[in-house]
Amino acid sequence: MDPITHTFVGASLSASGLRRTTPLATATLILGANAPDIDIVAQAWGPYTAVAWRRGITHGIPALIVLPFLVAGSVLLWDRCVRARRDPEADPARPTPLVGLAALGVWTHPALDWLNTYGMRWLMPFDGRWSYGDSLFILDPWLWLLLGGALGFQHSARHASLLFWLILAGGLSVPVLVAGAVPTWAREAWLIGLAGWVALRLLLGPTPLPELAERITRGAVVAAALFILAMVGQTFLAERVTLAAAAEIGIDSVDDVMVGPVPANPFRSEVILRTEGVYHLGNFSWLPRPRLVLRSEPVRTHPPDPVIRAARSHPDARNYLVWSRFPLFEVQEHSQGWTVRIQDLRFSSRRDAGGLTGLIIEVDRHLTPRRP
Repeated sequence: MDPITHTFVGASLSASGLRRTTPLATATLILGANAPDIDIVAQAWGPYTAVAWRRGITHGIPALIVLPFLVAGSVLLWDRCVRARRDPEADPARPTPLVGLAALGVWTHPALDWLNTYGMRWLMPFDGRWSYGDSLFILDPWLWLLLGGALGFQHSARHASLLFWLILAGGLSVPVLVAGAVPTWAREAWLIGLAGWVALRLLLGPTPLPELAERITRGAVVAAALFILAMVGQTFLAERVTLAAAAEIGIDSVDDVMVGPVPANPFRSEVILRTEGVYHLGNFSWLPRPRLVLRSEPVRTHPPDPVIRAARSHPDARNYLVWSRFPLFEVQEHSQGWTVRIQDLRFSSRRDAGGLTGLIIEVDRHLTPRRP
């Protein structure tokens, strides 16, 4: 998921009452909720090195054991070396609760990341197999609305903090209201939800009772958890319905299926069915009834000829294919050789190449690959 969602999760857990366990509880939960994304440093070695590293060694189960101690140790070091010197009278942070809070924050991160179509490698560095939840779009406005709304309600007593939350709400509204893939009803629901939080804030005033504010935040966390469980359940059911519907029209022996989420619409999904040498693309919708609609023409994969093998040997291509779930190769011959466009059908809606949308490899007549 995006960093805003991870931060909202850590902050919401703190605002639900966990911040009272020890000083610096909030900082620990937020740092822990974002800590596995330290693998973003792989960008320094190029975008495709980062693609090969992401959701791996810092997200797997071994890291979930080590990272909580690193996060808690960093917070304790800050507490002893900086905070205690600034305010000698402040209560020191307690190590044991900090480790527990750091573990909770860290463990929420891969659990959320697994929910989207990007994938997770739970056993890295010992096993590089990917696992996919296919349940939530990587930017989910309903989690923003539930968790961010509760946090904004609880932490907007001062004018400066109120302005911050209003600016943040406006910024998060831009993709919801502007993106063409978001349905009209979702835009309306988003605006109604924001209005609901504003009305609650006006009704209860800028400083509601702390116990009431915590209960409201806990309710938002529970609602978010129930929403996630519902999305996981509907994905499980949608996959079975999709496979059954595909079998009825003669598509069997399916090697892999993705019934993946689309922006802001929990009732519709993108479908990819992989059979031998062929990808079947389409859409699945629950309303007005469960229905699978496939495109009339399947996408055929390119045979693994010498040109493809040469393109795959390029370091950037190897890194990209570490991550790719539904790889597709498009080969175009020209006078100097061949242009090979490598993409993954999960992220192939854009025709330009770069990052997750794929890459282009030039292969000359000597079958030597290079990046253009």
